[in-house]
Amino acid sequence: MKDKTKKYSLFAGFIVALLLLISLPSYASGYRVIFVTNILMYVVLTLSWVIFSGPTGYISLATAAFFGVGVYTSAVLSGSLSLPIVILIGSLVSFCLAFVVGALTLRLRGMYFTMFTFALVQLINNFAHWYEVNITGTVGRLVLALDSTIIYYSILIVFCLVLIASYLIKRSRFGLALQSIGESEEAAAHSGINVTLVKVTTFAISAFFMGAVGAVMAMRWTYVDPPTAFDIRLSFMPLLMAIFGGMGNLFSPIIGSSIFAYLEEILTTKFPYYYMLLFGGAMLLVIVFMPHGIEGVLQRLQKNNKGESAKKT
Repeated sequence: MKDKTKKYSLFAGFIVALLLLISLPSYASGYRVIFVTNILMYVVLTLSWVIFSGPTGYISLATAAFFGVGVYTSAVLSGSLSLPIVILIGSLVSFCLAFVVGALTLRLRGMYFTMFTFALVQLINNFAHWYEVNITGTVGRLVLALDSTIIYYSILIVFCLVLIASYLIKRSRFGLALQSIGESEEAAAHSGINVTLVKVTTFAISAFFMGAVGAVMAMRWTYVDPPTAFDIRLSFMPLLMAIFGGMGNLFSPIIGSSIFAYLEEILTTKFPYYYMLLFGGAMLLVIVFMPHGIEGVLQRLQKNNKGESAKKT
């Protein structure tokens, strides 16, 4: 009964939060809309990262690559196609790239896979820079600028889609296969799971949403170049946000990424010269004192409360 009440409370809270987000432009200033847009960008990237890396245990640092592919797709096509088509194409290009890369590399495990995904970002970044300088004769591209409200609602729609996808995958047989792979790939293969296909498909699905959010954000920046589009921080931030929030349920990564994104905004505006030092210090404290993130802290408090209640009775 308590579990059902808790689920209904979480669902009701989510609906209220979603309604507040939908109506945000009607009662918030332009700066706050842009600020929440940035937070939603990190939330989508973190949820997308967790779709693959959460259950499998594979640490991917390719987020910036797929995000940047979406950014550049938007930069090339935004002047000639409508926004939904541009977002869809950016998502599909990232999906296809991730599927090919995953098919080639997801036989690697552990640190080798992590190193390759990190190198992938640098490879695509340098290729884009070489192409711009030597083929197009530029160092960046102008992107069709859109109203901040349109960008906000586009990001919000992507957020809802990735949330639905995460929920459906987690509750499906596909999600059980991912959990099995994370526990033991050999046992999963012996039970009849096509391990490589499941990993590659999930990797591509996560990249689909990363490309979508990249395609949207490009139209807020209005000018992009390779260092901006393939910023390596966007590979590390979702990982850190997922660790901070926890990966045991859908809400923990959302909470973790929202708090971290808010912290980043405060530190970059008030302490621009000490931002990375303070951010690194905060992350070290989280790893030392909160190894399982906010989710672990809440679970510990819940156990302590149950223990105290049992003692009283």
